[in-house]
Parts: sequence; structure tokens; C-alpha cells
Amino acid sequence: MTPRSQSEADKVAAAGFAEVYAPVKPYLDDLDVFLQSQVTQLEPEVQEHVRYVFGHSGKRLRPMLVAYSGWQGPAESCAQDLVTLGSVIELVHLATLVHDDILDEADTRHRQETAAKKYGPAAAVLIGDVLFSHALKLAAEFDTNEVCRSVAQATSRVCAGEIAQTYQRGEVNYSREFYFRVIQLKTAELFEVSCRLGAKIAGYGAEFSEAAGLFGRHVGIAYQIFDDLVDLYADESMIGKTLGTDLDKGKFTLPLLLLLEKLPEDERDSLMPLSSGSTKPTATAAPVVVGIMLMAAARARRKSECGASWRHWSDV
Repeated sequence: MTPRSQSEADKVAAAGFAEVYAPVKPYLDDLDVFLQSQVTQLEPEVQEHVRYVFGHSGKRLRPMLVAYSGWQGPAESCAQDLVTLGSVIELVHLATLVHDDILDEADTRHRQETAAKKYGPAAAVLIGDVLFSHALKLAAEFDTNEVCRSVAQATSRVCAGEIAQTYQRGEVNYSREFYFRVIQLKTAELFEVSCRLGAKIAGYGAEFSEAAGLFGRHVGIAYQIFDDLVDLYADESMIGKTLGTDLDKGKFTLPLLLLLEKLPEDERDSLMPLSSGSTKPTATAAPVVVGIMLMAAARARRKSECGASWRHWSDV
């Protein structure tokens, strides 16, 4: 088994997640062992590439949600099923990251070269496809077809969100509705399915499972808002991935939308120069976007989503 570049516990603790991580550490250790065991099930030509992706992954947030949603569930002997389910979700997530890095032309993720940078974009596309297909293979091995159906639908929705965002890059779009639609598809969808299926596989009833799913949806929205703030405010050496790609690629994230809503029309237009028939925010917008007012407003919305997530749990 190839050791990861930095202990996962250290990474999570550094992010202030130690208390959240500790109870599910045995589960995540089992998940890592299971994922590494799956490498040998793949064709020899792709094993090195998949090991590289596995060895430089993140905090396993989505499998953590699977574990917590299925915590002490009524179903007997569901532990291995939860590990397999977490692996399915993580494989889909990693595949989307590999493809995202191609679209964003990102060089660094988790303090290492992206698969696209190391192996080239063409190979990275196929690596992502391998991860997607193996996730669906594992999902199809459950006794119920609900897992495969839900994961396939979630994967389709994630891709739809990415396509919508890709075709809107550089287009003048001041709509918060469009922004939240995109992040619900491309990010919140996997959070939601992690929680809902985790509860379902653990034997919880439909009401609890649906509440868990809604909890995951709002956590996913809050997480994406946080990630959009990170892209503007954080330091690459601390975060460990290429930052500033949202502005560079013309993505209208919440901080930029808040800025555009508050600026007079002439100032707003000055940030949106036309170039070859397309429009995207200029790099000079960055110092303006980092205003305290915008950060506070975006963080307030993130806090609102977190509050909404807990209300769904309290209902059951």
C-alpha cells in the first residue's frame, strides 16, 4: 500500500477538524485500505495513475458524511457496506477533481502536481473515466439497485453543473439563482447522496434518510461558498492547490456577484471588459473583491446554509 504524502489526521487537525475526524478515523482507515485494494482490480496500464490520484487526495469529507449518516444504524453487519459506499462516492469525487483540473488548467492540488500536469490532459481525461467506471462497478454490486441508480444520477447531475458553468464562463451573468443552481448540482449533489445513502444502507427509515440527504445538501452548498472564498482570499502555500482560477476563467462566484450587485453601473462595466466577443472579470478586480464587506456577506450566507442543514436533523 502506497503511503499518503502527509498523514490525513495531520491535515484535518490543521484545518480545525480534529474533533470531527477522530470518531470516524477507524472507518476512514478501512476506506483507504479498501481503495488501495481496488487498484489491483484495474488493468495494469492504469494502476500507477490511480495510485497517484489516491495518494494525493483530501480530507475524505464525503465518506465522512457516509459514516456519520450511518452511525450506529439499525442494520446488522453494515460496516463493510458503508466502507464500500464511501469508496464509491470518493471515486466519483476524485474523478470530478481530475476533470476539473483539466478545465481549470490547474497545476497543483493537495500540494502535489495534478494528474493533468503530471500525465498530460489527454491521459487525465481517461484516468477520470476509469475512476467513474469503477465507482459504478462497485455500486452495482450492492444487493439493492438504489445505490447504483442514485450514484449514476448524482454523477450525471454533477456533470450537468460543470457543463452549465463551463458554457457560462466569460458571459455576463449576475444571477444568484444560476450560481446556486450550479453549486447545488456540481457540489451539493454528492454531499446529499452521501448522507442519504449512508443512512439508508445503515437501515434507517425513509424519513431519517431524506432528512440526512437535505442536511448534506445544505452542507455542500455551504462548503462550495467556502471554497469560492478560498479561491479569492487564501494563500496557495497554505491551501495546497492552484488558486485564483475562478476570476481567471470568468466564473461568477458569490463574492463577485455580491460585488457587482453593489457597484454603480459604470464601475461594474469597467470590471467587465469585452475581449474577442466574450466577457470575463479582469485580474484588477481581485483587490476590490477582497473587501471585508463582501467576505462578511458571503460568510453570512454560508452560515445560513449550515443552520438550515442542522434544522433538517432536528426534525427527526
